[in-house]
This record gives sequence, structure tokens and C-alpha cells, in this order.
Amino acid sequence: MKSIKYILGMALAVVFALTSCSDFLEAENKSAGGQTADDYFTTEIGQSAWRTNTFFSLRKIVTSTDILENSSDLYWPSRGRGDDEFVRFSLTAETEAVQNFYVACYELINNANGLIYYAGDKYKTDAIFLRAYGYYMLTQQFGGVPYITEYINNSNRDYPRADLKTIYDGCIADLVSVYDAAPEKAATNDGSVNKRAIAALIAKLNLAAAWDLETTLTDAAQGKYTVTGSAYATEAAKWAETSIAGIALTQTFEKKWAPSNEDANPETFFSVQWDRASYPGTNGGHGLQNDFGSYYGDISATCMKSVGSTKVPSAKSLYLWDQGDERFAGTFMTTFYNTKDTWGTEGYYAYYNATDAQKAALPIAWLYAPYYTDKAAFEAQLTAMGSRFKTGLANVPHAYIMSNPVVAYKFNDDGTWEEDAAVSGTYNDATLQNRLNFTPAVKKWDDPNTAQSNGNSQEDYRDIVVFHASDLYLVAAEAYMLAGQDAKCLEKINAVRTRANAGTLASLAAYDPSYTHGALQMVDLVLDERARELYAEGQRYMDLRRTRQLVKYNVAYNNYITTIADMSNSAGEIKWYRPIPTTELSSNTSVDMKQNPGY
Repeated sequence: MKSIKYILGMALAVVFALTSCSDFLEAENKSAGGQTADDYFTTEIGQSAWRTNTFFSLRKIVTSTDILENSSDLYWPSRGRGDDEFVRFSLTAETEAVQNFYVACYELINNANGLIYYAGDKYKTDAIFLRAYGYYMLTQQFGGVPYITEYINNSNRDYPRADLKTIYDGCIADLVSVYDAAPEKAATNDGSVNKRAIAALIAKLNLAAAWDLETTLTDAAQGKYTVTGSAYATEAAKWAETSIAGIALTQTFEKKWAPSNEDANPETFFSVQWDRASYPGTNGGHGLQNDFGSYYGDISATCMKSVGSTKVPSAKSLYLWDQGDERFAGTFMTTFYNTKDTWGTEGYYAYYNATDAQKAALPIAWLYAPYYTDKAAFEAQLTAMGSRFKTGLANVPHAYIMSNPVVAYKFNDDGTWEEDAAVSGTYNDATLQNRLNFTPAVKKWDDPNTAQSNGNSQEDYRDIVVFHASDLYLVAAEAYMLAGQDAKCLEKINAVRTRANAGTLASLAAYDPSYTHGALQMVDLVLDERARELYAEGQRYMDLRRTRQLVKYNVAYNNYITTIADMSNSAGEIKWYRPIPTTELSSNTSVDMKQNPGY
């Protein structure tokens, strides 16, 4: 059973109104008999409802994939989505997705402060953790922001912008103060706050502080920096090890992300909960399974997953996983089953819902092979499987070798194949804009119980994992790197690579990724490993900004950025952070509340 189902229940009896970025949450009394908000929320039922609502606030943050993933090296838009403000670094203070994220973070923070205000120490551990998470997400996207640790239930709008050190140190101290009181759980898949989750957040805050406070950028275009201290990095490594606390990476990568493993995954430290049974309709879920991949047609006809084409793999992404690395097939759906008109046990979700014997006999719509696939061997495989590439079904069958250029194959009525010159071609913006099903879809967030009748972005009820073991292995690796302990950095990276069957590295010199690159730093190895392990987990923009590599990676691998000037304003200020929303700037009366550089 999920211990935190985020069912609002009684909490929905109270209307929470958010009128601007700085108005936060104000409770309006809707009860009969004149019961005030203070009367209700100081009761046990009221406090429990407030706690539930505070956890519920996480949902808007972890599903904001545009702000979390875009403006990076791993994803491109396709099919007419090329004018995205994020990939072009043309965000403004009025960009809705940026404003919504900013508001969502402060909604979480003020709810957490309200939980302490109404419940005192009863749920303090939960509140401190959730508030610190809100500030972690804000600082990684916006830099210094107003640091508020009291519940706002008045008209004051004078909130000065705090520096990063104040926020980092305050959040870390708060988390350390509640760590001993937090439960120590063997299983942490229920959405509850626990020691592993708290240690993970302390580690991440320290790692962010290590970069922001103890390194100096020397060359933005080359991603060069100098390390000026190691105190925060040392703490980050210590707390990452505390969070891991003996968790070995023994299950396969495929099993780690299998839907059937969601409620018993030993590597999950904290996750945001969804529960299909709590929503009788089909609009209570989220849309992460719909965010990463090509467009695969109208699901009412194709029986495929509905994906919006905003985040297909970049050309660099195609070459991240080398031969043998199980994370390519564990991340992407490489076989799409065909159908005539059967949903669930045929089509996309047959991968989960059909038996192995059934899948072995199902026709195949699209087959995706990685770049290193031997062309002759692949063609022999297609010949042997010819009868499974049937025409006349819901989807026109194709097979692809996902290299640059892409090699595509089409099939005749008798199952014979031939190269499809009209589809094969350079993997670039012009090609992607006009292609259906041209790339595999990310399967990490797939919900096998998705209903065909929906097709929108609210049918996914998978829990969203926020902190997990291999992420913390790589946090520790990065911290050790900053602390000058490259051997320990490699030890953690190799543990992650070993689980994936990717081989081990004796040194940075032994690392030669298959994508085009120049001279590599140790930070490049760390970031590449995070890309392979954490693809589509809402980490990439923060990873690049934190490590000072945002400019270097976007100029090299973002299809829409060619020079550092594309990421700067007319005054030459680089857009390292997102813009502070106009509504915040206009409603916050503090003289310290100014716009970020670059906007």
C-alpha cells in the first residue's frame, strides 16, 4: 500500500488561491458554522489534510519536463516544434512554463512552512525536507531567490533575494537537524520522507554549493573552471555515501525501471506518488511517458503510445551508449509491435501486457537498432524475421539503424525488405521535422494500464522517482572529483557502468565516447555517465548549469545553438539561469528583487 496517496479529501474542502508568484497560498474559509482556517488546520484531521496537500505540491515540479530537460545537449524538438523557447535560449520573463515552475516551487515551500505553522513538530521532518527540495529546485533554475522560512498568511510582499550561500547553508542545516529523527526504512517506495532521502538531498545541496561557491569559471565556451575549495564537495561525498548506505547495484537496469518493480525497488530513495485507484476517471495522472520520443500517429488508429515530439534524442544521444551497454535498451523502446485494432496486448503496450510467447508471434511495426549495429547482420535478421513485418495492419512497418545518417528499411507484402531511401538520411532538424516514428520512445515512465480512449497527458500513474541509488553513486563520483579524489570518482562510476555491462575505466585517458568530441575533462565523463544513467529523469539542464558546462555543451550539441552569442543578451550576459517571472518582479516590493543576467 502507498502510505502517501496524495488524495486531497478534506483538504479540497478548503480553497487554496494562488494569485501571483509572490502571493503564495492563502486559505479561504468555506466551512459551515464559521469555523476558521486556524480552527480546522490545528485539528488532527486538518493537519493531516495539510500534510497531504504539501506532498501533492511536488507533482507540478517533477512533471515540468521542459524547464528540467530542455536547453541541453540530449533532446531536440521535431515535427514543427523547432521554435521552442528553451532550446533556442529565447525565454522571457513572461514564458508560462517558467512562471508555472517558479510558482509551483513556492507553493511547495509555503505549504511546508504552513505545515510547521499548524502542526508544529508533528510533521516537521516532512516539512523541512519538502521546503529544502523546493529551494534546491529554485536555486538550480533561478539562482538566489527570496529565502522564506515562515508561513505567509498576510499581505506583506517585501521579500529580499537571498544569496546562494544563505540558502544552501540554511537548507543543509535544517535537513541535518531532522536527519536523526527521520525513519530508517528498508523500502522507500511509498513516498515517505526517510533517512536515505534526506541524506540524498543534503548531498545534492552540498554538491550544488561546491560548484557555485567553491569553483570559479575561467572559460565559459570551453567549460573551464578552477576549484577554490573542497569543504562542500567533501560533505557532498559524505552524505551521498550515507544515502547509499550499502545499497549495491545488483538488479539489471531493465528491472530497475520495470513498472512491475515500482513498489518493491530497493534503489528508490524517494518518489512522488500517483495512484490510479484514487482517480475514477482518466485525468488524474501525469504525462511523462508522453514527453520523450517521436510522434507515432493517432493512438485511436495505431494503438501506439501518444508522444508529442518535443524531445527526441539528439544526434549526440544516439552515440552515448556503446556496444554491450544495457542502458540503451533499458531506456528506449526498441521494438514496437503492430496490430490491426487491438489495444494493450498488441501495439506499443504489448511489451508489458503480452506474454513472451505472444510477443514472439506478434507482428512488428518498428524496430530500432543502435548505431553500432552491423548492417549486414541486421539485414540478415530482417530477412529471418520477414514474416513478422506484415503490411496491411495499423502501422506501416519500418526498421532503423539509429546512426547518423539513419539507415531505414521498408517492407513489401511478402515480408521482403529494401532500404527506404526516402526515409534514410542525415539525422538533423530538416529530416526530423517531416518524419513519423523516426526515433524510439523513452520507456522509463511507461504505464502498461494506459487507456486507449485518452491519448492526452494525464493517463500515466507511474510514481516519479526523485532520488535513487545510482544517481547518488554519481553524485558521490562528482563530489570526489571536485575534492581531487579521481580514483574514488572512477570507483563510483565503474560501479554504475558494471551494472550496465558497459565495462570499467582505469582512467580518464581510457574514455573515448563514440560521439564527436574534443579534449575531455573528468567532468565530461561524469556528465556522460549521468546522461546514460539518468536520461529523461529531469536532471540534464541542472547538471550542465551546475558543472559550468551549459555553454560548451549547447554550442557543441544543441541543434539550434551555434555560438555563445545565441545564449546571451545584447550586452553579452550569458543566460546561465532562467528569467525571474515578471509577476514576481512586479509584485515583490523588495529593492533586491532584480532580473537575472541575460534578460
